[in-house]
Amino acid sequence: MIEKQIVKPALFEGKQIRKTLHEGEWWFVIVDVVAILTDSANPSGYLKDMRRRDTSLAEAFQGGGQFAPPLGLAFTTTGGRQKILCWNSEGIFRLIQSIPSPKAEPFKRWLARIGKERIDEIENPELAMARMQELYEKKGYPKEWIDKRLRGIAVRQDLTGEWQDRGARTSLEYAILTNEIMQGAFGLKVDEYKQVKDLQRENLRDHMTDIELILTMLAEATTTELHRDRDSQGMEPLAKDARDGGAVAGRTRQDIETQTGKPVISDGNFKKLAARKPKRLKADKD
Repeated sequence: MIEKQIVKPALFEGKQIRKTLHEGEWWFVIVDVVAILTDSANPSGYLKDMRRRDTSLAEAFQGGGQFAPPLGLAFTTTGGRQKILCWNSEGIFRLIQSIPSPKAEPFKRWLARIGKERIDEIENPELAMARMQELYEKKGYPKEWIDKRLRGIAVRQDLTGEWQDRGARTSLEYAILTNEIMQGAFGLKVDEYKQVKDLQRENLRDHMTDIELILTMLAEATTTELHRDRDSQGMEPLAKDARDGGAVAGRTRQDIETQTGKPVISDGNFKKLAARKPKRLKADKD
């Protein structure tokens, strides 16, 4: 089974480089780096030629000297979950030495800055939240929505920390527990909810309305509290807590719908946000 990675694309001169956290440090997709530095239409082929020509680079790929070898880490692609070759900062610096590119020096500075940001975020988690807020602001999300989204991220991290401590380990187990919560709160699994909003690879929560975010937070915060009150251990008790926590938000959702006379679940999304920059997410699509 391919373990789920936390994937956070970064931009260098307007071009995307996929990166993922692995054991507390950033690992970068090698072919993305090669593509940016060489402008090659076939970065995989370019990389193979480099390794064939440069024996010291080939040794570094095997973990020679001070370098950890590249790792195949999981990313979501158009073909599904796939392992893609990644290298940490030290390895990428070594790779750059073999690429004659005018972008090499500015890329080194960019890479050093990314690494420092990670160190800063570990020492001060508030920096990570501040950078995330800035990212949402640049995308055009309303401030009120951003505040709720960031709070929701903190609630989610609290919950997944409990899961890890109480016996849930794999991405599949996390997905099962999340679906229990979402079904209790909204009557939909995550994939079904994404279909309602016409989403594919996008993050569901990045396309929720204010009230959808609030109910999701309520469900997950309640589930966290149940885990602690019941001292639940193992998947079966955790799943029961998830169902119960989701049901609390589900009853609240039904009460809201009764009082307002309209459904809470929205088919709207923020996919056209950059073009129209709405003040709020509407329940109906354009």
